[in-house]
Formats: sequence, C-alpha cells, structure tokens
Amino acid sequence: MLGKTTNKLECVYDEIVNAGYPKPAIVPMDLKGATKQNYRDLAATIEYQFGRLDGLLNNASILGSLGPLEHFCSSTFENIMKVNVTAQAMITKALFPVLRKSDNASIVFTSSGVGRKGREFWGPYAISKFAVEGMMQTWACEVGKTSIRVNCINPGATRTSMRAAAYPGEDRDALATPEDLMPTYLYLMSDDSSEVNGESLDAQVKK
Repeated sequence: MLGKTTNKLECVYDEIVNAGYPKPAIVPMDLKGATKQNYRDLAATIEYQFGRLDGLLNNASILGSLGPLEHFCSSTFENIMKVNVTAQAMITKALFPVLRKSDNASIVFTSSGVGRKGREFWGPYAISKFAVEGMMQTWACEVGKTSIRVNCINPGATRTSMRAAAYPGEDRDALATPEDLMPTYLYLMSDDSSEVNGESLDAQVKK
C-alpha cells in the first residue's frame, strides 16, 4: 500500500491484519516529490516481500483550483500533472517487472467524467484525466497479448473531500460512498475481468 500519510497507512494495515489477511507492505510516499529511486525501491519492496504483483490501482489525484484555463497558475498545473499523470506513469513503469511475474495481473486507473468530455472551469484537472484515459488506452494496446490488462474506472459523484471542494453546496448525504464503488474496483482486480482490457467503466449507473 502506498500513501502520503503514514498514520492512515498504519490504520489500514491494522484493519487488514485484524481481518486475518496476510500482512501488507506499506510505503509512505508523497507523489509531488517522488523520485525514480523511490519508485524503484517500491518495486524492490514488493518483489522481496511478495515475489510478484497481481494488481495495481493508480488512485492518487489532486484537484487544484477550479477556474478558467486563461487564469490557471503554472505551479498548480505542474503539481496536478505530476501527481495525476507523471507519478502514475512512473509507478506503472517501475512495477511492470513484478506485474509480469503474475499469471493474471490487473492495472486500474481512476479517471473522471471530465476526462472524457471537457467541461468549463475544470482546467488542469480535466486535462490530467484526459491524459489518464489516453495512458490507459496506450498501455492496454501494448499489453494486449500478455498476462496483464489495463482499464479505467470513472467513480462518478462520490462522498469525498475532493468532491466537497468542487461542489461545496452539494448534499453529501445524497452521494455514493467510496465503499459503494468497491464492486467495480474488485471486479477489475479479480480474475472475473481477465478478458477485459482497454475499457473505461462507470462505477455508478448514470441517471
């Protein structure tokens, strides 16, 4: 498990162990400042502890501020692209050798509806999600005849802090929770989706 906050990683670690599952590896990492060596170390940790990697979920994302593209801040743009695109590309690249050791590996990227159809004022975030969709499609084409598959999930409107920042006046209780979306993520991570490659799925039925 990779995350920016050690305390949160440790809490999830405890939940997994207390539920009787094998001990996971936890790797604290801030993707804004991550280096190639950090990614190589991550791959080495996984290979040493588990020997292979059966699934990779690229889920990290930052929103930045919403507003016209004409007025976006260059540093904000760079940070969004680094976390939402560059870091995910570098992690996927670094972990490819351990993914290849699996008989049925799945890579999942978390996308967004604004990464499929542009929307005013979503600026760098929307651009980054278009890039994620394109990255997924490119990876999927390249691994089509291997034991690895690559897909995207659009979570839709979900009760998260990012959603609250984008829609501060919205009724949070009316939104799906992250737990509600798990069936779609688990499907793409499981052997049930072994023939699914290069697809962008919606985690929620569109109304």
